[in-house]
Amino acid sequence: MAAYQQVFDPVGGSLGWSALFAALPLITLFVLLGGLRWKAWKASLVSLAVALAVAVLAYSMPVGQAALAASEGAAFGLFPILFIVLNALWIYKMTEITGWDAVLRRAFGSLSGDQRVQAVIIAFCFGALLEALAGFGTPVAVSSVMLMAVGMKPMKAAAVSLVANTAPVAFGAIAVPITTLGKITGMDAADLGAMVGRQTPLLALFVPLVLVFMVDGKRGVRQTWPVALVGGLAFAGAQFVSANYISYEIADIVAAFAGALAVVGILRVWQPKEVLTAQGPAPVVAGGSTATAESDAVLRRRQTGEGSALKAFAPYLIIVALFSVATAGPVKTWLEAHSGWKFAWPGLDVVNAKGEPLSSVTYNFNVFNAGGTVLLVAGLLTAVLYGIGVRRTTGAYADTVRQFRWTIVTVMAVLALAYVMNLSGQTVTLGLFLAQTGGAFALLSPVVGWLGVAVTGSDTSSNSLFGMLQVAAAEKTGISSYLLGAANTTGGVLGKMISPQNLAIAAAVVGLEGREGELFRKVVGWGLGMLVVVCALVYLQSTPVLDWMVVR
Repeated sequence: MAAYQQVFDPVGGSLGWSALFAALPLITLFVLLGGLRWKAWKASLVSLAVALAVAVLAYSMPVGQAALAASEGAAFGLFPILFIVLNALWIYKMTEITGWDAVLRRAFGSLSGDQRVQAVIIAFCFGALLEALAGFGTPVAVSSVMLMAVGMKPMKAAAVSLVANTAPVAFGAIAVPITTLGKITGMDAADLGAMVGRQTPLLALFVPLVLVFMVDGKRGVRQTWPVALVGGLAFAGAQFVSANYISYEIADIVAAFAGALAVVGILRVWQPKEVLTAQGPAPVVAGGSTATAESDAVLRRRQTGEGSALKAFAPYLIIVALFSVATAGPVKTWLEAHSGWKFAWPGLDVVNAKGEPLSSVTYNFNVFNAGGTVLLVAGLLTAVLYGIGVRRTTGAYADTVRQFRWTIVTVMAVLALAYVMNLSGQTVTLGLFLAQTGGAFALLSPVVGWLGVAVTGSDTSSNSLFGMLQVAAAEKTGISSYLLGAANTTGGVLGKMISPQNLAIAAAVVGLEGREGELFRKVVGWGLGMLVVVCALVYLQSTPVLDWMVVR
């Protein structure tokens, strides 16, 4: 099969016209999803078809190479992303069918019965811990169902979880996005982490306030701002200190615990005057059923036993423990050495404009040290702990796959779209077009990262895609490469909430498949608003006003 060499201005030799064509798949995706309110899987498949057409007709990519690029992207969507998400949801489903989700709801209620406070504890603090350990959609999936378990309405639970999953993303999965960016660009990963740690804490300050506003409007902010402020300050301070002075790899772990402890601490001495509680029966969670007389009886029996709350938390404690072991020095080294298989995607032959092979044509089936494998082991241990037989355990997994079948299609289609745009050169064309703004590129640099994550759903993928672009722009404009590299990472975290794959995951776990467009409209304003703030911050950091914040 003929090889393909990337060309970034294929339409009449014009970067502008080429960028217009390159933007067509993204325009199609967002119009169908947010404007025409199509279901995510349908919008993703149509947008993939547009990306393939642009790759073949405008970029002259051989049909076979375009199809192979799409197939590798779909495989990446299946593993590791869906492998992580499905296992996380399977674990929650086992807590649901055994009644322990009700105990978990009571346990969170014991900290505070206020849904606004629960949004901060569950979506922001606990979600950040899951992001630190797993990433790739796990925090959104687990936080959404846990918020529903404490009585939050489905759409609100999904939206809150998506917005909460912002500040932690840059340091997610043991800071893989930053480590990847360092390897691709040759910059020091620790210095990159420090620079990101001088940007994302600003988001952490405001996100808890945004969450309580989403739950209860202005009244929520007025009545619970102390909790939101203390939690945000503790999280932001810990993230900054860890990223700059301890280890950027554990920044989110330190921040998550600091934020949670700060919230628990203030609740011991202060409580909101009014408590916003769930009204009516608990909503349906992830395809399950509301509480019945039988589950109430199970709950009463279990609450009579000592340590029942601890057992309800056990699956998540198991997850934390296993990820802590798996990422420890010697274990991590051994797992990486025996991770699985890495191979060139069969038949895919793409080189960049210089004739150099692209790293993205290599597929890494790192099954042994994948986050999904850790979650699979945690699920098996949960089944043993709760005394679930083999038949019910496998049945729960089959039900999870069947329930999220359209989410699986969406995620695989979106990653196929991302790989086609990446390997054909469409995404780089868009980035180069933005880089023409010269010194003002500092203002737009976070938008490039945002664009990458909005398409791929991954800050790691966005950094892989645009890392060298940011370095090249830094060399042309004289702006710090560490600043622009960090801006790509920080801007990218705000694209996470509107990524079609994350929208599909969030909608599916709360039982709202097909309403991804409505969810998109609920969160896109918050994402764009925070993106404007980050753009302004990065621009000021490129000027004498805030250049003292830039890593030297």
